Amino acid sequence: MATSAIPWAIVVPVKRLADAKTRIATSSAIRERLALAMALDTVRAALACADVAVVVAVTDDERATALLLALGARVVPDEPGAGLNPALAHGVVAAAGLLDGAVAALSADLPGLRPDDLAAVLARATQHDSATVADMAGDGTTLLTARSARLFRPAFGANSRSAHAALGAVDLSAFAAESVRRDVDTLADLRAVAQLGCGPATSELLAGDAHLLD
Repeated sequence: MATSAIPWAIVVPVKRLADAKTRIATSSAIRERLALAMALDTVRAALACADVAVVVAVTDDERATALLLALGARVVPDEPGAGLNPALAHGVVAAAGLLDGAVAALSADLPGLRPDDLAAVLARATQHDSATVADMAGDGTTLLTARSARLFRPAFGANSRSAHAALGAVDLSAFAAESVRRDVDTLADLRAVAQLGCGPATSELLAGDAHLLD
């Protein structure tokens, strides 16, 4: 397995659970539980990655905060309160205060993420000032990296893959394993990642709510 020559700080934005995953067609209670489970599995996998020195979660959700801290993540509040990109920039500043190394923004809805898959793409990313990995649909972004906080330029939102490329990020999607790209916005996405294999929190939820996979 390829590994990175520099330590990484990973920033994971976690929405308030009541506002998360509204495109998933199920009850609000299950959506909140699912959003939390996916965030926990994403952070757990990132923390288990050999090249990741610290994971910073940016969230104002109290329930998520307690569980993310228990996993070993650092948690900072979304003090800008101005949307995803300012939240990520805030998280990167916090991460830079903890680690003099490379930084990356990672989507919080990658429940199938595997530590070795993340390590492999981070190893490639060290060769570039900035790099990006697209989601499986091809137009979004699941991972945005920068060799330093100064080079971090997030442009998440509609067509973020193109937006990040326009800002100079090298597209590493072709070299990224499915577990790094398979985010979950719909029930169809959830079924796909269940076939790939999920982390323990999401797997436990799906075992108790198997109808989500019907």
